Amino acid sequence: MLRLKTLALAAVPAAAAALPAAALLAQSPASLTQVQAHLRAVDTMTANFSQTDRRGQTLTGTLTLKRPGRIRFEYQKGVPMLIVGDGKAINVIDYQVKQVQRWPIGNSPLGVLLNPNQDLSRIAKVVRDDAQTLLVQARDPKRPEYGTITLGFAKVASAPAGLMLQGWVMLDSQNRQTVVKLADQRFNVAVADSAFRWTDPRRSAGPRG
Repeated sequence: MLRLKTLALAAVPAAAAALPAAALLAQSPASLTQVQAHLRAVDTMTANFSQTDRRGQTLTGTLTLKRPGRIRFEYQKGVPMLIVGDGKAINVIDYQVKQVQRWPIGNSPLGVLLNPNQDLSRIAKVVRDDAQTLLVQARDPKRPEYGTITLGFAKVASAPAGLMLQGWVMLDSQNRQTVVKLADQRFNVAVADSAFRWTDPRRSAGPRG
């Protein structure tokens, strides 16, 4: 059942178009408050993920999150890439070509997931809210070049604040889409800070983070 709900993420534009503007305005305050409560209630999360890019290529792996500011995408065996948010920046590490791309967390749409204390009413709006699903789209209006993220939640009474994060759709400044779906989510489990260290392929100085 939860897997079926994640499929709604791929239809975010259609879902947004189906709701009249008045409905969005009426639903947004309470729904955004619930999302804010969920973010604040979840200190850590682990999950399996699948990531599909605009060309239809899908990769899988494990996700580890620790708020504020830390996230790790560990890809499937044979994929020489790692993404780590170390509390200050998002690092994209490519071990095949020995390159690291780094930018402040606030410059990434993932910052919405990593900062539980930000004011969602300033950057987010509800694009779908029904009995089973809540979709919230976030975009900094002052910095559109940072891209857009649409978070998909299933309404599950036993989940933190009644919401289960199912995944997200991210659009970058070139309108390239990435869809991430989650499974086997576990909330508020023990996660060591060492989970967000990484080895810099450009030097042999050892772990970073």
